[in-house]
Amino acid sequence: MNWFLLLVFGSGIAHTAFVYALVIALGMCLGKIKIFGISLGIVFVLFAGIACGHFGLSVNEHLLHFIKEFGLILFVFAVGLQVGPSFFSSFKKEGLQMNIVAVSVVCLDIIVAIILYFIFSSKISMAMMVGILTGAVTNTPSLGAAQEALHQLSLQEPVALGYAVAYPLGVVGAIMALIILRIIFRVNTENEAKDFENAGNSNEQPELYSVLLTNNSIANRSLEDVKKVVGRNFIISRLKRGEEYFIPQLGDVLLSNDSLRILSSPAEKEAITAIIGKEIEEDWKPSENKFVSRKIVITQDKINGKKLGSLNLQEAFGINVTRVNRSGIDLLASPNLSLQIGDSVTVVGEIQAIQKAEKLLGNTLKRLNEPHIITIFIGVLLGVTLGSIPISFPNMPMPVKLGLAGGPLVVAILIGRFGYKLKLITYTTQSANLMIREIGICLFLASVGIGAGEQFFETAISENGLLWIICGFLITSLPLLAVGFFARKFAKFNYLTLIGVLSGSRTNPPLLAYSNSVAASDAPAVGYSTVYPLTMFLRILSAQVLILVFCG
Repeated sequence: MNWFLLLVFGSGIAHTAFVYALVIALGMCLGKIKIFGISLGIVFVLFAGIACGHFGLSVNEHLLHFIKEFGLILFVFAVGLQVGPSFFSSFKKEGLQMNIVAVSVVCLDIIVAIILYFIFSSKISMAMMVGILTGAVTNTPSLGAAQEALHQLSLQEPVALGYAVAYPLGVVGAIMALIILRIIFRVNTENEAKDFENAGNSNEQPELYSVLLTNNSIANRSLEDVKKVVGRNFIISRLKRGEEYFIPQLGDVLLSNDSLRILSSPAEKEAITAIIGKEIEEDWKPSENKFVSRKIVITQDKINGKKLGSLNLQEAFGINVTRVNRSGIDLLASPNLSLQIGDSVTVVGEIQAIQKAEKLLGNTLKRLNEPHIITIFIGVLLGVTLGSIPISFPNMPMPVKLGLAGGPLVVAILIGRFGYKLKLITYTTQSANLMIREIGICLFLASVGIGAGEQFFETAISENGLLWIICGFLITSLPLLAVGFFARKFAKFNYLTLIGVLSGSRTNPPLLAYSNSVAASDAPAVGYSTVYPLTMFLRILSAQVLILVFCG
């Protein structure tokens, strides 16, 4: 049995693999247990790690730190890559409001920590309170920033222990806050998901309607001229003249009393209709005997990054592209829209013409299942580089950094949105994205648990440890409940978006994992990533400022 004892309690690669596999498997099994219909899910990996660490299962300190940070990098990069295409459009509409909510949480966290410091100043130093704060808000980079600030001040404080003690309830307390908000407002998550989708449809996705051409000033003019006169972005997918149906091209002349099937954004519908004529109810089913509508998935590498208009699909094949679906969002097929691998384009035309267009665009679904590893590691390379850049501020004795979480997230969002310009294929299947995300967060949680397990219970049951836990729980729960209540009650936030924003305000991957588990949409991930970059920066900066102001 010596070989088995060496495997469990020894050292080396086999021992490390055994410990991580045991912790993650045990945590995932426990995560399936529901109490009052609620499960903490993947968060149990953290508790399994603490238990195993307590009973003597340890990992080399440097290896443990690497696995923890690399797991976090994988998690945030996968999240950023998924929400990148919709990140900037979301920021334009609601991003300011989301970031105000997130910054409010950050400020309240700091205020509560300072109040608790003055109340318990005889028992808790500010350095330790900052450690508790970083654990309560589950922000590892800010802990590193605090330790670096202490090092520059030549001070020795075991702030990591305050972080470890506060961290578990930092996760649980945050989840409890979200559950309490859900109970207070009697939230139905299915209805919230539908509301989120409807809001996205009304703001983003194009609308299909029929218009009768009655404006004589634009009759007998080519479609190209009519588009210039209207001055709006719209597409005419089909045209009915008498009993005949056509796929109109830019050079075709429109006549009075032509029935037009138009696709445009809802905001443009009224203006387009008023200029062309009047809206009508038209049955377009008879046109299906001549023309069909098909979806073609972009799988050809050479199409990635090209503008739709440059393909000349209408002139080359006699088909109309009406919309492009990207990450579940329908976009109007404007000529200036840049196509990406994984986009699904809806085309209308004769079946033979569509089949010819498929050869150009790809539509080989098997190719989408091929992993594009180069994009991931180029992104990680750039993200780590960005996160390591020191940013100096006046009167600050040391620069701040985005860190190994903030840097990769920012780069992933940018690659998800603009990667095609660098000829990077950013498309990943939903299952592949989830696999990367789950592996990353499991490695991160297991590492934190194993590292904190040895001293956790002894510290937690001591007088100071219990006080640290109470302070951490207050920092965790009070700001989330206060800001969450105000945002839902008065700002009318969608609950799924709100829990994503609150998770992002804490830069809390386990909280996001829980939020995703209760939501049947990407709303939490969008909210999380919208506020994450600013919040991460403020967390890192505030930890250093507190140390320098109160301990310097």
